Amino acid sequence: MRRLGALLLLLMALVPAAWALDPQGLRAQEIAHCAPGELSTWPDGRDGPSASAAWLFEYESAGAPIWLDSALVLRLLERAAGAWAPCGLPIQVRALDAAQRPDPAQARVRVLWDEAGARGGFGLADLGRRRLSLSPAAFALLRQRNPQHPADATLQLVLSHEMGHFLGLVAHSRRCVDVMSYYHDGRGNHCFARDAAVMKAYAEYRASLPTACDIQRCGALNGRR
Repeated sequence: MRRLGALLLLLMALVPAAWALDPQGLRAQEIAHCAPGELSTWPDGRDGPSASAAWLFEYESAGAPIWLDSALVLRLLERAAGAWAPCGLPIQVRALDAAQRPDPAQARVRVLWDEAGARGGFGLADLGRRRLSLSPAAFALLRQRNPQHPADATLQLVLSHEMGHFLGLVAHSRRCVDVMSYYHDGRGNHCFARDAAVMKAYAEYRASLPTACDIQRCGALNGRR
C-alpha cells in the first residue's frame, strides 16, 4: 500500500495560485458521472472484494493537532462513510470507547494520529493491521506553509481515500478527479481528465469524497451487497 501522495507534491498543489474559472462546471460533471471507458487504475495494487461485509471505524483523538478537534474529525469520517454508502457496505463511525465492544460482524479499523504509521504522508491505510494512521506533522506543516488553506478539506480527502482502500479499492485511479486517484505514477505518466486545461482552475482537482467512478468500481468489486 502506497501512501496517499508525496507530502511536498501535495503542499505545492495547495499553494495559492491564480485560479482560472470553470464556468461549465466540468469538474462537477466528472465527479457526478462516470462515462463508459473511464474506469482505469494504475498498476500499483490489486483490487478485490472487501475483507468484511461491514466496517467499524473507531477514532482515537490522542495526538491530534488542536485545530482538528474530535467533533470535526468524527464528522468528516461520517461524511466519508455516508458518501461510500452507495457501494453497499455498511460503515459505522464512532469515537473510541473501551467499554464498547464492536459487533462481531463488523471489521474494526482504528483511526489514529501516528507519525510512524503515516510513513511520511498525510495518512495511510494498513489493511493487515486495520489501522488508518494520520500524520500530525504533515498537517502542522500544511498549516505552516499555507495557513489560509482549510485543513479540513485535506483531511476529508485523506479519510475518504484511505477508507476506500479498506473497501477493496487497493489500486489507485488514473482518473484525476477520483478521490482514489494519484496524479502520476512516478515514471512520467499522468492521470487523465476530460479537459486537462480545467485542472488549472483548481489547487486540488481530486474530489474530497468518492466520485461516481469510485462508487461504480467499489460496487463492482463487492456486488452491491
